Amino acid sequence: MLFSAGVLSLLSWFVLLFCNGKFWYGGPWLKENLQASPKETRWPDVVVIVPARDEAASVSASVASLLAQDYPGAFRVVLVDDESTDETAKLARTLPDPDKRLTVLHGAVRPAGWSGKLWAVQQGQEEAFEWLSDEGMVLLTDADIVHAPDHLTTLVRRARQDRLDLISEMVRLNVGGFWEKALVPAFVYFFAMLYPFRKIADPTSPVGGAAGGTVLLRRVMLEKIGGIASLRDALIDDCTLGARVKQAGGRLYLGCSEQAWSIRAYQRPEEIWHMIARNAYVQLHYSPWRLFGVLLAMMLVWVLPVSLLLFGRGRKRGLGALVYGLSCLSFVPTLRWFNLSLWRVLPLPLVACFYLMATLGSAADHYRGRGVQWRGRSYAEGTPQELHPHS
Repeated sequence: MLFSAGVLSLLSWFVLLFCNGKFWYGGPWLKENLQASPKETRWPDVVVIVPARDEAASVSASVASLLAQDYPGAFRVVLVDDESTDETAKLARTLPDPDKRLTVLHGAVRPAGWSGKLWAVQQGQEEAFEWLSDEGMVLLTDADIVHAPDHLTTLVRRARQDRLDLISEMVRLNVGGFWEKALVPAFVYFFAMLYPFRKIADPTSPVGGAAGGTVLLRRVMLEKIGGIASLRDALIDDCTLGARVKQAGGRLYLGCSEQAWSIRAYQRPEEIWHMIARNAYVQLHYSPWRLFGVLLAMMLVWVLPVSLLLFGRGRKRGLGALVYGLSCLSFVPTLRWFNLSLWRVLPLPLVACFYLMATLGSAADHYRGRGVQWRGRSYAEGTPQELHPHS
């Protein structure tokens, strides 16, 4: 019985490795030396929209990097302060801005039915549309992301050369501390497993998605899907946006960034737990049956091979070693992107169990009425409510 289950685990890994868009392969990457086209004359105008709520620790570095872009065309940066309780807006306004490219908006009170971030982006969109022509583009990014000076140029150049409607990147996350090195790279790995980058780029695949750290899209496409208002209650807003664009016939790109990185630090494991749990049960559409399916799949793919390796005998142990080895090898490209030692593949099943427990915790929060909690707000199946500031 256990041997048959081990064979099923092996077959599952073959499907994941060879029939899931090469999610493990690494990349694709936009390169900073992407070759210029001789036809590049007039560059489209771009508005960068940065929603920010209590981002005093990172907003200065993030916005300064945007203002320092060497983009050949005209661009502006619109930071929308989403009811911050710290000095986010004040710090942004004090940044050097000799070309007067920065606009800081004090966000209006969020209407019912909107997630906080998307309401902030909606206000930035209104500002952007007053300035952009139909050929213009919008870049959505977060206030904890720092950009290399040529990042915007590279994004727009790729979008134009490949005729893309939406181009997004998984930015390099912070892995400076012990817990970040142990747990954060797997976030990218599991995201790519759920949303294989190459399937997203394939027009014949139904898989659509995006990574919210960097999303560049054409104004006409944003209008075609109904603007940000069409996403207003989405809690996984980036993937919802990517799916809507693909459903509208748009061409997508999703890759790993070499020109943008997050400076948000996760110093304790509970902070990483919360990052996972806030959207995990939303991803399963609040379905206990899907949760049960995920539990079974994780046990089959991660727990069973290690159990066979440690406690099995003969061919069971050999089968467990083979499956465990395949899973470890699939994690190598992710570790290389983060410049981390390859021995970190070894505890991957334990890391997977951590993510599984956070998913179960997300479901427990939902059934206890706590919903998704983020930045002082609670979202119960898309209905936002304010929490106490110290919640």
